[in-house]
Amino acid sequence: MGDLMGDTTATRTGSVSRKTNETSVSVSVNLDGTGTSKISTGVGFFDHMLDQLSRHSLIDMEIDVKGDLHVDDHHTVEDTGIAIGQAISKALGDRRGIARYASLDLAMDETMTKAAVDVSGRPFLVWNVSFSAPKIGTFDTELVREFFNALAQNAGITLHILNHYGANNHHIAETCFKSVARVLRIATEIDPRQANRVPSTKGTLA
Repeated sequence: MGDLMGDTTATRTGSVSRKTNETSVSVSVNLDGTGTSKISTGVGFFDHMLDQLSRHSLIDMEIDVKGDLHVDDHHTVEDTGIAIGQAISKALGDRRGIARYASLDLAMDETMTKAAVDVSGRPFLVWNVSFSAPKIGTFDTELVREFFNALAQNAGITLHILNHYGANNHHIAETCFKSVARVLRIATEIDPRQANRVPSTKGTLA
C-alpha cells in the first residue's frame, strides 16, 4: 500500500480489486495500522463514514471506487462493502491468535448504538436500526444496512448492530460505523495469551 502503510513486515494486510459493469473498486487494508485512510468513492457522506470506520478501528484503508453514480449510490456502496470485507478476510488469514469477540455501546450526543461481533468465519448480520427519513442529505439511509450486510458476508463475520435510541439520522448512521469500527479493532487484535492458537475448540474458524 505504498507509503500509507510504511513497513508492512509482520503486519496483516489484504488487497482486493473488483471490476463489474457497475463499479471498479480497489481496496487495501492493514489490520495492524494506525487508522490512516485514503478514500475516494464519489459519495461524500459515504467517504466520511468510511473515514470513521478506518480511524476508529485503527485499520489503515486505501479505497478507490468508480461507480455508476448517474444511476444511484447503491452499487458503489454495496460493492465497496464487498471489497472491504474480502480484504479484511484476506488480512485475517486463518484468524490465528485473534481476540475474536467484542461488544460495545457507543454514545454520540443524543444517540447510542451497540455493535457486537464474532470474527468467526461464518457471515451473518442482525440489523436493528431505523431511520426517520429516507435520506441524509442526498445519501439513501437504506444503504447503511446494505454496506454492513456486504461487509459481514464477505469478511466472514457475525455482526449485530442495534440502535438503542437517537433523533438525528446522521448521528445514528455515524454511531453504526464508529461502533462497528471499535468492535473490529478489539476482535481482530492479537491476544498475546493465545497468539499461536485459533480461538476455537474446533481448531478452525469457518
